[in-house]
Amino acid sequence: MSASRVGRAALKAKVPVTGPKRTGSKIPLNGPGNKPPAASSPLPKRANPHLVNLQETQPRMSPKVMTILGVGILGMSTYCGYLYASYRREVTHAQSMDVPRDVSDRYNQTAPTFDADVEMSEKLMRMGKKRRDLVLKARGNVLEVSCGTGRNLEYYELGQQRKPNEKGQVELRGCRSLTFIDLSPQMVEIARGKFQKLHPGFKDVHFRAQDVKDVTPPPTGDKRACFDTIVQTMGLCSMPDPVGALRHLGSITEPEKGQILLLEHGRSHYDWLNRILDNLAPAHADRHGCWWNRDIGAIVRESGLEVVEEKRWHFGTTWKFVLKPARGNQGVQV
Repeated sequence: MSASRVGRAALKAKVPVTGPKRTGSKIPLNGPGNKPPAASSPLPKRANPHLVNLQETQPRMSPKVMTILGVGILGMSTYCGYLYASYRREVTHAQSMDVPRDVSDRYNQTAPTFDADVEMSEKLMRMGKKRRDLVLKARGNVLEVSCGTGRNLEYYELGQQRKPNEKGQVELRGCRSLTFIDLSPQMVEIARGKFQKLHPGFKDVHFRAQDVKDVTPPPTGDKRACFDTIVQTMGLCSMPDPVGALRHLGSITEPEKGQILLLEHGRSHYDWLNRILDNLAPAHADRHGCWWNRDIGAIVRESGLEVVEEKRWHFGTTWKFVLKPARGNQGVQV
């Protein structure tokens, strides 16, 4: 063996190999003295530790759930399409109708089923509480206009007595007399029957099928005959001349402490909802005797009555007003 070969062999023997070569060599996997490789190579320093084993930890949606969601989305989209098509059909029909301004005669046909027709919607909108809160303000000689089938009857406090008000001040509260009027004789008779069952002992009550413009207060022996309180709920929508009706009510209300209590429905705060009300108004008026797209605030302002309180609910479509006669109104002379 040559010297050069001997030197290279000695060099190799003195420098043991401690690891695999960087290139061109194979790393033994399970040799003696070697540990098995790790299950996965370590992440770089800049890697997000939350991404480790991402495929194993991410939940997968089952085919059954995906099927249910797909069917639900398909059904909802189909139903929305049906509603929109029905709405467009109703709009086309409504816009082609020639409906008179005065639709109050429709209540003669709807009187027998009126309570059942509106019961569910009024419960959902909590109209019973709003009616009660308004009617409990009535006192003295009371007139209810557009009484309908008597949906306010159970809320009247009959008989006058001194009680503290909301501010703790003692005042005369309760109704001394009640007068109910409506254009529909059928509805007036239904209201009369309800009142007799609710308050059989109260005698100072009158029911009339009468136009609001023909109403005069009962004579009291004074120079001025006036009602202390006038109540109207959901009535301006069916009157041919709501502004004239309010002006007349102001003329027969006691000018100093008298009040006119209104609970009405009409236009909304929102233009998109007003467009729907306008589009369907002719068909609704023809079917139910109600123009539900009237601007109640504009009607009240045009009447000239003084606004004491105003509130709105249900996207602005439900209006509450507490009014008093315009200053200088001296009432009706009898």
